[in-house]
Amino acid sequence: MELKTERIEIPEGCNVIFGQTHFVKTVEDLFEILIGAVPGIKFGIGFCEASGHCLVRGEGNDEALKEAAMKNAFRIGAGHSFIILLKDAFPINILNAVKMCQEVCTIYCATANPVEVILAQSEQGKGVLGVIDGSSPKGIEKEDGVAWRKELLRKFKYKL
Repeated sequence: MELKTERIEIPEGCNVIFGQTHFVKTVEDLFEILIGAVPGIKFGIGFCEASGHCLVRGEGNDEALKEAAMKNAFRIGAGHSFIILLKDAFPINILNAVKMCQEVCTIYCATANPVEVILAQSEQGKGVLGVIDGSSPKGIEKEDGVAWRKELLRKFKYKL
């Protein structure tokens, strides 16, 4: 068995949700969830089929994001993994709905940070061991950090 990492290519101004599912129906179900969640959302979905034709399936309402999601999914190549690239919306707006999709088993990350997927490869195929989401901490939060965090959440209107 071989271990390797694969970087998710996130287009400028986008966020990514990366997860595991169990059925090809996921692609259409996620499309319906996303299109109804946030007015004006733009997205692309890539899904790695794990049996049968073993194709990367895709959907989306933005062709560039759909193509980028499918290319990322193909490079990662882990059966039943999926990737959603979002623009004009944030994971916080849709994540619970995505988690409630009956085919979704796991969400590995939902972020705008650089992401590396940790993969194991065997003769059968590839599997996701986890992700590296962003950078390691550089310190411990102090009072000025608390103030900055609270101000940021209020700036984005997530808190009063």
